[in-house]
Amino acid sequence: MQILLPFGLFLLLLATGIIIYLLTARRYQSSDSVATSYDQWTTDGILEYYWGEHIHLGYYGVPPQRKNFLTAKSDFVHEMVRWGGLDQLPPGTTVLDVGCGIGGSSRILAKDYGFTVTGITISPEQVRRAQELTPGQLKVQFVVGDALAMPFPDASFDVVWSIEAGPHMPDKALFAKELMRVLKPGGILVVADWNQRDDRQTPLNFWERPVMRQLLDQWSHPAFASIEGFAELLEQTGLVAGEVTTADWTIPTLPSWLDSIWQGVVRPRGLVKFGLRGLIKSLREVPTLLLMRLAFGTGLCRFGMFRAVRQGAE
Repeated sequence: MQILLPFGLFLLLLATGIIIYLLTARRYQSSDSVATSYDQWTTDGILEYYWGEHIHLGYYGVPPQRKNFLTAKSDFVHEMVRWGGLDQLPPGTTVLDVGCGIGGSSRILAKDYGFTVTGITISPEQVRRAQELTPGQLKVQFVVGDALAMPFPDASFDVVWSIEAGPHMPDKALFAKELMRVLKPGGILVVADWNQRDDRQTPLNFWERPVMRQLLDQWSHPAFASIEGFAELLEQTGLVAGEVTTADWTIPTLPSWLDSIWQGVVRPRGLVKFGLRGLIKSLREVPTLLLMRLAFGTGLCRFGMFRAVRQGAE
């Protein structure tokens, strides 16, 4: 009885989480719906407790290696810096972190590379929390703003950096234009994003369509771009020197999805910290995380990397 009761309780809670999941989709309605979602996730603290200061996937290598979940996330930032060639830039380089979350990447870019960083997010609560977590000696500031209408003049930054912000953008072409607009001539754009397979080449089949619908509706995503499609949009801005460089990081990031669920098992103190309500809210995310693993594992989704240089030189 002592063994069956906890298992039965777990099943009950899991069923409750699935019911909540099915009844409370966070469909994209406007930029306000994205801001509200992130405000709530930041305020309750559950996402930060399990995912740490980096609200993005981790990097596990090729082939993937066993890693601590939080370590893999910070490793991702350093791998992205190297892939983008940013480790060759001098201290004082100005960086815009678009979709900065609670500032994890911004702090690494400032602390480990000496960059001067501005983080922008649509969530006021994320800005508040990012400011709380950031030591005063770091050259980092955070502002509230919409990535489709950023409050910066043209050619403001040496580097524009963005991780997993694109899926929240309803107008991918405008997002591409804004990223390139605020970049100085000769500056570098480095983007990491969740993407879907290019359905112009291979349309979604009968089971992929409902899975994609859930991936969009549950986390306030209006649409995913494909790697090929977003690279084309960047080039169509007329601001890119040469071609956009892309890479597929699906394999080195894939363990993140199951690792994020495993955190709830290996860190049971979360149950004490957040109580029954927190547990149910956490279980509510499990179906989406499993669908994400399915989508990225079968090729429906891909993890895309993008690097572009703005044409011209100062």
